[in-house]
Amino acid sequence: MEKLPVLDDSFTALSHEQVNEFRKNGHTLIQGLLHADEVAAYRRVITHAAEKYNTEKRKLEDRDTYGKAFLQIMNLWRSDNLVQQFVMSKRFARVAADLLGVENVRIYHDQALFKEPGGGPTPWHQDQYYWPVDTHHTVTMWMPLVDIDAAMGMLTFASGSHKKGYVFNNEISDESQDKFDEYIQQHNFPVVRAAAMKAGDATFHYGYTIHNAPANQSQKMREVMTIIYVADGARVIKPQHKWQENDHKTWLMGLPEGELVTSELNPLVL
Repeated sequence: MEKLPVLDDSFTALSHEQVNEFRKNGHTLIQGLLHADEVAAYRRVITHAAEKYNTEKRKLEDRDTYGKAFLQIMNLWRSDNLVQQFVMSKRFARVAADLLGVENVRIYHDQALFKEPGGGPTPWHQDQYYWPVDTHHTVTMWMPLVDIDAAMGMLTFASGSHKKGYVFNNEISDESQDKFDEYIQQHNFPVVRAAAMKAGDATFHYGYTIHNAPANQSQKMREVMTIIYVADGARVIKPQHKWQENDHKTWLMGLPEGELVTSELNPLVL
């Protein structure tokens, strides 16, 4: 097996200000979470795995809004032992746990989100709309594997929106974009995004933080790897709609309602 940098050390640059920002605004940007040599090594294995397991073969113009938003390849850690080293990184998990204020986190699933040149916008949505779990202590790490700027589809947040919890019964769609747009304006949530991110920087956002991403107007692929974490001790709730029913089967292996989130797909990381 290829020898990759070990990512089990702590990230010492996480500050109290970043923790407070995360809890107040529902998101924070952490720069330099991976060093240049680390991101270069893992970019190679992640892009290789994404290409291997990508099932989207339609032309961009033949897809709906969601399909145009990005190529989405999920749970690569289960298919590729090298990607598994990235997803099971204790460095990332420690940041996630410290931001949430919990002792340990479990994997919910990972996603490679590659927005193609000319790829469409990602509509406003809440990640946790899809997750049948009983806790607000959920967080998504979003890490570009290449340097990106706003023109490539920068993740954009409605700051403070996580405090309202579940908002609409809408999957990610044109309809969710319109409804959340109106909701964000009504509540005067500041809409913010980084001007640029280096490969190896990462944003972290709560599962209920409303977010979107513009279209990729560049000629480069926006290569992003994400990991979703849930606090250890979370329990399964009864799915509220068909999307949660699908997640319940796919990512929680059908665990009974009230059971701890402890399937073999949800390992402890720390």
